[in-house]
Amino acid sequence: MNNHQAKLKELLNLAVESQASDLHLTSGYYPTLRISGKLIPLTKEEKLTNDDSRELALVLMLDEQRERFFREKEIDFSFDFGERGRFRVNIFNQKGSVSSALRLIPKKIKTIDDLNLPPILHEFCKPSQGFILVTGPSGHGKSTTLAALIDEINHTRADHMITIEDPIEYVFEGDKAIIEQREVQQDTLSFARALRSTFRQDPDVIMVGEMRDPETMATAITAAETGHLVFSTLHTNNASQTVHRIIDSFPGEQQNQIRIQLAASLLGVISQRLIPRTKGGLIPACEVMISNSAVANLIRENKSHEIDLVIETSAEEGMISLNRSLADLVRRREISLENALIYSLNPSELKNLARR
Repeated sequence: MNNHQAKLKELLNLAVESQASDLHLTSGYYPTLRISGKLIPLTKEEKLTNDDSRELALVLMLDEQRERFFREKEIDFSFDFGERGRFRVNIFNQKGSVSSALRLIPKKIKTIDDLNLPPILHEFCKPSQGFILVTGPSGHGKSTTLAALIDEINHTRADHMITIEDPIEYVFEGDKAIIEQREVQQDTLSFARALRSTFRQDPDVIMVGEMRDPETMATAITAAETGHLVFSTLHTNNASQTVHRIIDSFPGEQQNQIRIQLAASLLGVISQRLIPRTKGGLIPACEVMISNSAVANLIRENKSHEIDLVIETSAEEGMISLNRSLADLVRRREISLENALIYSLNPSELKNLARR
């Protein structure tokens, strides 16, 4: 094992032991961990030189990945760290040097309850068909929530499940279900192509890591309409914005058709943020929209901006607004009001709710 291999192993072990979410390797800086949302430089280490950051990146890659990186200047892949877990890796060039960003993916898949997610999420694991989206900013736990939903179905239903990911993050061990995981580049050429193929693969449940283009969105919606339970993620802030983003991705003449399909197939949207906890660590705040006849009508009639009001007034159906979730965490002293206000989309309303 050369020096850079040994150093990489040491840094990866440190990331796992510190329960870091990320490790950053950048020339001119100390190796840096992100723990509970904060960047922590490892000042006992030496700052990385250009040569160090490049060599550490090369150690992470297989020959074929190196070729792709040299050709395309950046690359996404997963790195298996044995029993200790996996890392989702992005390697890229900046100012003529090579940087690596590694996201830790724990070996054990946590349950909905382990993650402190709202219990109503168990209901999203029960339908046989429809479309469920997990949304929120990057790095706020969408993949982890998605894995909890998929794994709950794995332990409760004898279904055939196919995941399409770039790269594969959590590795599922089939229990009652058969689970097949396809990685873009390695097992298929694109999300859209893999998704089209699922129609001939007899799945009950399909998980699409990310909806990156209109073709993938349209195929996912069609899959949900034709008897499959489809899960995916989007980088949007709430349910109304999610509906708007999907419809707006299509050319004008297609939008009405997509509205009708989405209104018929959408089961729900979970939008989450990870908030620093007062006692350390992070805790999720969630907006939960469950598609009822009022929501379906608003989607069909192009009034998605009014969905917020339906969520606000449908608590008895299990819906939760982001502000109510934040206010509840503040009242339970899980998070500070200051942190809650940073993540709220309507801070003045939140202040009123938190006082009650």
